[in-house]
Amino acid sequence: MHGRVKVKSTAQQEEEKKKEREKKLKVFVSARDAVFKKRSAGENDEEAMLLTQQLLSSNPDFATLWNYRREILMHLETLREKDDVQKLFETELNFIEACLKVNPKSYGSWHHRTWITARMPRPDWTRELGLCDRCLSLDERNFHCWDYRRMVVKASGVSVEQELQFTDRLIGSNFSNYSSWHYRSTLLPQLHPQSASDSAPNASSSPTASPQTHSHRVCEEQLLTEYELVHNAFFTDPNDQSSWFYYRWLLGRAEREEMISCVYVSREGETVAVAFSKPDHALSVGLMLVLDGQPLQVDWRSAHPRFRQSPVWLCDLPAGCISNINNEHNLTIHWTKKQTRRDCGLFTGSVECWCRDSATDQELFRSELSVEKTSVLQAELQSCNQLLELEPQNKWCLLTIILLMRALDPLGHEKETLAHFQTLKEVDPMRSSYYSDLCSKFLIENTILKMEYAEVRVFSLSNKNLTTLCHLDQLLLVTHINLSSNQLVRLPPQFAMLRCLEVLEADDNAIENLEGVYNLPKLEEISLKNNHICKLSDLEVLASCPKLTRLDLHGNPVSEIADLQSQLAKLLTMVTSLSL
Repeated sequence: MHGRVKVKSTAQQEEEKKKEREKKLKVFVSARDAVFKKRSAGENDEEAMLLTQQLLSSNPDFATLWNYRREILMHLETLREKDDVQKLFETELNFIEACLKVNPKSYGSWHHRTWITARMPRPDWTRELGLCDRCLSLDERNFHCWDYRRMVVKASGVSVEQELQFTDRLIGSNFSNYSSWHYRSTLLPQLHPQSASDSAPNASSSPTASPQTHSHRVCEEQLLTEYELVHNAFFTDPNDQSSWFYYRWLLGRAEREEMISCVYVSREGETVAVAFSKPDHALSVGLMLVLDGQPLQVDWRSAHPRFRQSPVWLCDLPAGCISNINNEHNLTIHWTKKQTRRDCGLFTGSVECWCRDSATDQELFRSELSVEKTSVLQAELQSCNQLLELEPQNKWCLLTIILLMRALDPLGHEKETLAHFQTLKEVDPMRSSYYSDLCSKFLIENTILKMEYAEVRVFSLSNKNLTTLCHLDQLLLVTHINLSSNQLVRLPPQFAMLRCLEVLEADDNAIENLEGVYNLPKLEEISLKNNHICKLSDLEVLASCPKLTRLDLHGNPVSEIADLQSQLAKLLTMVTSLSL
């Protein structure tokens, strides 16, 4: 029709775009081959600079080209005066800036810029800070730019106060700026460190997704200011996670001090077990055992072959040295890493002995709080409860309330904590498994605390909907465990730390893996009724338990295997009572 613009079909448009891409690709490949040829020939000249510039302008993520460009620049440095080198590098910075407009998160571009500014005779740090400001105004989470800014700040001597004001400005314009909250967490301990006299750390007994490690604490006066800032953030936007993560860092507890938390000696097994407050490597930390004043040459091993690092380490004593119950012995563990020792007496008539650091029991899963800090956390809990009344479905608020309750009184708030976990699973079903595991962790911690207070060696957590097991290193002295009617699917390798365990009840779970029931020297009885153990090979690990005499597998798929009883009789020769 006359007077009408002919509209190309989609097929025609795609074909033209394809031809255009092929044309550009040919040009790119030709230039790339020319660059590689020049590099192979060692030609570090201006022509190579132009070719690499042409290629990097369209694809700034070509790392090899940046490497070649640096080789050329180092060669040109040797041929020019200082002022000419300065101009050369200034031109290079302009080119990098153009590349960053193509891709603001180009690894190669930011790395090359760092290299250039480090070699410049007279770097303009004010210009570099300005570039960072512009890039962060376009994308506040550009971590390449944040890393570069930290380098610039360090090189130019910008004060911590100025950088803290910079985070004030960014957070004030957008509470959702997680990178600024994180940067703030690195600055505050430098500017407002916790004083040496302020020894009781603010506590939250939860593992947190914190921006910084808990060993860097902030003074209480500044914490109060930070609480006010973060309150403004999450009351303004309760569903934004950035401020909640920062808040959890503010509430974070200090890391536990490394120490020997327990030593256990068995006269019957002629073994020693040493438990640390943190996983470590016995060979690297330097453990030495002294019996009645005489050093012994012993080989330390972890409780399970899979562990290179472990909180529990074992050794066998020379045969006969402590087996006579009519003799009294003194055993000392020397820990060269911490220049400390732990004494453990084995008295006449005793078949076993142990020593524990009972002073740390109360601080095992929470820190001791001063009256002042307790009142601060109480006020924070009250603020979060007020927000929860306004936002009853807010998962961040619910989780933070749980953490505050754990810090203040884990046993006293147990009922409320369980109710909040149930609400969390309902409002955030995608993370239901995480909440179940965290709830299991807290229940185990509470049960360990109750066990310590009662000074018993029985651990019972039946019918608690447990989905995971943790803190098993704290159960070194336990003789009887009841884990029945939960949702456990495995007994993990850490289970091998239970050196005193005699009876294990784990009925009515979904257990299909017994990997952790390994080489338990005192285990006599296992009840695994109504689980998911399917193969004979799943039971092979039980052969490593020398005293196992009673085994109940009723209700497991494995019990339907033909001739199972005779096969188990060959595999588990010590078992005299078998229920299928």
